[in-house]
Amino acid sequence: MSRFRSQSVFGATRAILWPRRIRRPLRQFHKLALQRIERHTSRWRAVPCCHVVKLALAMNSTAIDFATPGNPTEATSSAIIQVRDLVHRYANRTALNGVSFDVRPAELFGLLGPNGSGKTTLFRILSTLMIPTSGSAMVAGLDAVREPGALRRRIGVVFQAQSVDTKLTAHENLWHQGHLYGLHGAQLNMRIDEILARVGLLDRAADRVETFSGGMQRRIELAKGLLHHPEVLLLDEPTTGLDPGARRDLWQYLGILRDQEHVSVIVTTHLMEEAERCDRLAILNEGNLVALGTPEALTREIGGDVVLLEARDPKALAAEIRDRFHVEADVLDNHVRLEIENGHRFVPDVVEAFPGDIHSLSVSKPTLEDVFIHRTGHRFWNEEPEAETTVGKDKKGKKKH
Repeated sequence: MSRFRSQSVFGATRAILWPRRIRRPLRQFHKLALQRIERHTSRWRAVPCCHVVKLALAMNSTAIDFATPGNPTEATSSAIIQVRDLVHRYANRTALNGVSFDVRPAELFGLLGPNGSGKTTLFRILSTLMIPTSGSAMVAGLDAVREPGALRRRIGVVFQAQSVDTKLTAHENLWHQGHLYGLHGAQLNMRIDEILARVGLLDRAADRVETFSGGMQRRIELAKGLLHHPEVLLLDEPTTGLDPGARRDLWQYLGILRDQEHVSVIVTTHLMEEAERCDRLAILNEGNLVALGTPEALTREIGGDVVLLEARDPKALAAEIRDRFHVEADVLDNHVRLEIENGHRFVPDVVEAFPGDIHSLSVSKPTLEDVFIHRTGHRFWNEEPEAETTVGKDKKGKKKH
């Protein structure tokens, strides 16, 4: 019988057949693969990243560009990531429409948006797996388009899809990953023990990953992304499929990475409660950057309270409230929605003014969901805004920083 081993390249797993009669050391295999890659380096530099991956897999080697990195481009500011006027178009739609923002060193930065907002496209560009239509993305002083090989040495990437080989042990998964980054021998074994201890799995190093829980497997994914001491860690919806306890543990560990390791962490998410844990957020909608700032500052800009009124005829009620109280009243999902100071004092007045018209009501402090509504005119999960909704002065797609 034959054994299967796998190598993971930024989430893409390729099965390699190892007959029992073959006992060639893996180090020799990587040495030969490295020589073959170097012979083709000049061809790769002008080829899109997706073609490089295909070429590398065809050569039974890795998809990492091992070309000697050049001198990093001097950063124009202290930002660890600089995105400028980033545009990406597919055949029938625009995924990113002139997005610009900075990420500071040792910052936990969130990319928040519903499905189709462009956050995954942006994530792929930052991780060198996609070339934008126009604009630029600088990460750790390196251009994601012009210097992908050098950049991959300085970032860690954890994709939403699982990349660990469940038939291997935790140590073996990291051992293979270390060889992809040129780590060997005692240095690699020391780093494996160090990173397994940091993610709380050193005592399970010899256990197969298939025996691990979902949260423990996700920690192995993190360990793979951090094995080579990256300056930036990119995670694509890392808590997908995890139970609440595992989610909490993961976010606590991301905070440790930021505070103790000084790693800049960029996380994509569609969950409001996770976005609130970030130091700063970029909120995306249909390819546009609609909000940028700390969660506290974004919710504070709304001011006051959010009042929702359920009525028999919400359109008519909204018009009457505007006429009588001279406040903005909008219809959203068959509710009248108001952003108003001292909402608890306004509610008795509006109920008394329209007896019998209001079936139920709620008063709450603004949330990130309210920020999204305020900036776009529709709820987070609506594919299209309601035709009758016009929230405040900001229209859908307008950039605000």
